[in-house]
Amino acid sequence: MRPIQILTLAAALGFGVPAAGLRAEEAAAPAPVVQTLPAITVSMVETMQMSDRIIASGLVMAVEEVDVAPLIEGQPLQALLADVGDLVTEGQVLAILSKTTLDLQRAEGVASLAAARAGIAQGEAQMVEAEAMEAEAQRVADRTAKLRQQGTAPQAQADTANTNAATAAARVSVAREGLESARAQLALAEARLDNLDLQLSRTEVKAPVAGRIIARNAKLGAIATAAGQPMFVMIRDGELELRADVAESSLLRLAPGQTAKLRAVGLSTPLTGQVRLVEPSIDPVSRLGRARISIDDETGMRSGMFVEAEILVAERETLAVPLTAIGSSAEGLTVLRVVDGLVERVPVKIGIRDGGNIEIIEGLSLGDQVVTKAGAFVRAGDRINPVLAATSTN
Repeated sequence: MRPIQILTLAAALGFGVPAAGLRAEEAAAPAPVVQTLPAITVSMVETMQMSDRIIASGLVMAVEEVDVAPLIEGQPLQALLADVGDLVTEGQVLAILSKTTLDLQRAEGVASLAAARAGIAQGEAQMVEAEAMEAEAQRVADRTAKLRQQGTAPQAQADTANTNAATAAARVSVAREGLESARAQLALAEARLDNLDLQLSRTEVKAPVAGRIIARNAKLGAIATAAGQPMFVMIRDGELELRADVAESSLLRLAPGQTAKLRAVGLSTPLTGQVRLVEPSIDPVSRLGRARISIDDETGMRSGMFVEAEILVAERETLAVPLTAIGSSAEGLTVLRVVDGLVERVPVKIGIRDGGNIEIIEGLSLGDQVVTKAGAFVRAGDRINPVLAATSTN
């Protein structure tokens, strides 16, 4: 018979059982079960410096392009005094047109002006002569009328005197009209001469504004015309800007005055700029809006360059949690907060997203613990063993 069976039989018969046998039996009994809680990574609600940025890209363009065209037509281009890339001042001569034809027309105009002045002198002399003859004829008519009243002059003589007076008055009217015509001819000749002088001055094609020339279409010997391509294209004051395409969802967050960092191929360091204008329309096909960003330092920039802009919309120190802690439910956006190892679901209102962190506007307080990954197998009401994650950095 086995020892355990002997001890059992002895106990049943009332015999005492040795203490060593009892200890062996207790050692063979199963140990009590201890509950093990799942270890879940949690993050602290921290204060961070958060920045809201919009990434956009586009081409560098002129703030204002100015076309330079000749102000007179039909004259051949005689000389070109500026080329692409030149910085010019307002009023600087860029090209010269031929003056030969206009010089001949001006000489003709000077002769016409002299003739008009001579015509005025002749008209004035005729006017003086006609007025003198009118006065004499009127005196004869008045004297004859008195003699006729006295009966010493026949009626025929009086009629002749009156006719001569009327004829002299008519000659005065004709002379006066001729003088006015001569004066009008003089004014016309002077206007024609002024017009020729103006055209001669316009044979010098001048820069209407200061700036940089970015295109030259003029060719020596070509006939000047305002139709077709301009002779020169300028950037007013050399000012460039970035015309950045922005997603429709981000356009309403932009406003003039916001700062931006600009990056382009070939530039070792980013440039700075400011949003100058947000265009009020959106392309109906691409659903993109456009922001115009002025460039603080245009050194190294060229019209047509592709540039990427990082526009700073807002920056503040605020509460933040990892982006992965945000989940969604029927209540909206939520996080799983851990209080004394107990998980609870809390609705939150979010703000700026910066890298891997997101701003918490409402719902949490500084120092709260939240489940780092909202997709973990944890539900509200569960008890967990929270394991604090490494400190987040922005």
